[in-house]
Amino acid sequence: MIDNIDKKILKELLANARQSHREIAKKIEVSVGTVVTRTKKMEEEGLIKGYTAILDHERLGYELTVVTEITVSQGRLLEVDKEISKNPHTCAVYDVTGTVDAIIVAKFRNRNELSNFTKGLLSIPYVERANTHVVLNTIKENFEIL
Repeated sequence: MIDNIDKKILKELLANARQSHREIAKKIEVSVGTVVTRTKKMEEEGLIKGYTAILDHERLGYELTVVTEITVSQGRLLEVDKEISKNPHTCAVYDVTGTVDAIIVAKFRNRNELSNFTKGLLSIPYVERANTHVVLNTIKENFEIL
């Protein structure tokens, strides 16, 4: 389990993963050794899975975000999930409770890419139905919670 110091380190890394251990230590008022040791431990435990850049997808030309609900038959959900996950437009795949089996979040540059993606989904064996919702406005999109 993580404590307050770990949380402070994680918040700093989420704000800017490029800052040095020394900078983090100064901001949260602990020793550099503490930051190094705790960060390494959280990496080894898999709490920190990696470091990445946060992209502005719209500025990269991905103007369409969709949320697609799918229904899968014959208990093949994991198999279908893995196939959908391979598509480069797919941002997230969630198995869910309720009237559908999975929800996919994906981003596209244009309607043609979206059309091809949707047709591809429907061609995957065991996908019975797909219901796609086009996002009109993104109010919040941030997975950096702690």
